[in-house]
This record gives sequence, C-alpha cells and structure tokens, in this order.
Amino acid sequence: MAFSGDPDETLLHGGDLAAARRLFADAPEPFVDLSTGINPHSYPLPRLPADLFVRLPDDDLLAEARAAAAKAYGAPSSAHVVAAPGTQILLPLVAALVRPGRAAILTPTYSEHARATSFAGHQVAEIADLGAFDTVPEATLVIVTNPNNPDGRLFDKRDLMAVARRLEERRGLLVVDEAFMDVGPPAMSLASEVSGSPIVVLRSFGKFFGLAGVRLGFALARPQLARRIAARLGPWAVSGPALAVGGEALADFAWMDDARRRLAASAARLDAILAGAGVSIVGGTTLFRLVRTRTAPKLFQHLGRAGILVRVFPEHPSWLRFGLPADEAEWNRLKIAMADCADTQ
Repeated sequence: MAFSGDPDETLLHGGDLAAARRLFADAPEPFVDLSTGINPHSYPLPRLPADLFVRLPDDDLLAEARAAAAKAYGAPSSAHVVAAPGTQILLPLVAALVRPGRAAILTPTYSEHARATSFAGHQVAEIADLGAFDTVPEATLVIVTNPNNPDGRLFDKRDLMAVARRLEERRGLLVVDEAFMDVGPPAMSLASEVSGSPIVVLRSFGKFFGLAGVRLGFALARPQLARRIAARLGPWAVSGPALAVGGEALADFAWMDDARRRLAASAARLDAILAGAGVSIVGGTTLFRLVRTRTAPKLFQHLGRAGILVRVFPEHPSWLRFGLPADEAEWNRLKIAMADCADTQ
C-alpha cells in the first residue's frame, strides 16, 4: 500500500519492523527494536527431543506445563490453569464467557481488549479508574490490566476483589490481564483468588521470558470456568515444543530471580538516558518506560532515522514507550541518538 510517512498508519502495535523499514528506508541496520515490552534477554532454549515436532502434544506434557504455571503464578492448583497459544487468542474467548452486554475497560490500556470484547458482542465503555465502575451499573464484564500497559499503573488487590464481589451479584466476570505481573509486586496478583470468585487472570509467558515467538499464555480461573475456556480452545491448542519450553522455564525460579534483578538494573540505565535527554518519564515497568514530551512525533522520526523503533500512541500523540536495548551496541546507539536530540526537548 502507499505509505504517507505517518507512523499511525501501520505501526499500530509494537514489533512491526517490516513497517518500520518501509517508513525509514534509509535507516542503518540492524534496527534496534524498542517498541515492545519483551525481555531482550530471553530464557535459554532447552534442547528438545525431535519427536516433539512430529507428534501431537500429549496429556502428560500439558499437565506438566499447567502444574509449573500454577506454581510459578500462585494459582491454587493446575485445575485452575488453562494453557493457550498466547494470551491474545484468549481475549475474545474469555469475553464470550459472559452473555453479551455492557463491558467496562479501564483505560488507557492495551487496545486489543476493546477490540476483542466488541468482537464477543459487548458494548464497551471506557473508564479511567476503578471508582468509575459505578458509572456503568449494568456492566457484567470488567477488564483491568495490572500492571497497566503502557503506564505501569498498579491496582490494589482489595479494590479489585471488591469489584469482583459486585460482579458476582450481577453474574458477571472480572478479567485481570497480568501480562507484566512477572515484574510487578507478587502480592498484587489475583492468581491466588480465582478459586472462589468470578475472576479470570491472564498471564503471558513470552514477555518476561523473552520468547514471544513461542506463543504461550495461560488463563487462571476456578475449575468450572477453566474447563469452559479449555473447551473453547479445543484439543492440542498448544504445540508440544511450546509446552516443553514453558514447563521448563516456569520451573526455573533461579533464572526468574536473576532476570528480575537484571531488568531492574536495565530500567535504571534507561531512566538515566531518558532523563538526560530531557523527556519526562510518566510510568512503566522494568520492561518498558512511558515518556511524555511535546516533541514526541519529532523524536519518533529522529530515532527512526537512526534505526531505532519506539512505540507510538496515536490517541496520545505526546507519548512514546521505550523498551530495553539488548546489548551494549544497542545501548550505545540509543544513548547517542538521544543525546543528539536532547536540546530539542
């Protein structure tokens, strides 16, 4: 298609390097992709038996992955865990657990929640905070991302449970997307609360473990709901290699602890570069930082010409989101590019 040069046209999600290369055709290679919230230091892939690629995944492999996920995330048991080929596919399936009606989504947040919820037949109302839930009294579905993407906002567990109790009276459902809870405060997760409440917690494997291409995610819910979600996915929903990698990684608590320390140090290093360039950091997690600057479109273009892709937000033109560089070469390129534009902020 013809491309006008407006990043809003094609860069609707992070990680689209093909679109970035069309937009910045003369940029130096390799591109530094800072447009996602994916850990640049991925879990080391284990050596996998060849037969995982030539046969359907068996029940034992699925059971092992579900058990590892339950322990890692703090779910009551593996009966509360559904494995899926990424959390993206779960969004409309979970929304469809509730009869079509009104859904309240706490925004700004990941835009796919509204699209998937509408696809499931709901009318979507956007709310700015949990207190605004009262302004949608007929809502039977509430979706919250915790920590939120892109601003990293955290929501108190007690407040979320209060919403869940009120939704139970309406025969509704609270969906909490905890895609970034691996780097959030564990005590704020609702994973341990799914047994007795109308709650579905979504957990992403690929972001924290840096293996987005594996396409693995989990829904945590009370067993009755978990069985309904699994039935909608059908048999063999997740590949054998994905289950094997996920099961091993989720059991490696030493790697997870080390990764969290490394990410915290990298986020602090990113903060120093951003602050030195005069941009205002307004939120984030240790996997990404959200900044606000009046020259965001100009900065996006400047970085793109330098072969560095960051995340834009058409609905918030003063925002940019920065992920973490993967190595010293990428850190140096970002530092130089940000220093070159510091006097324009």
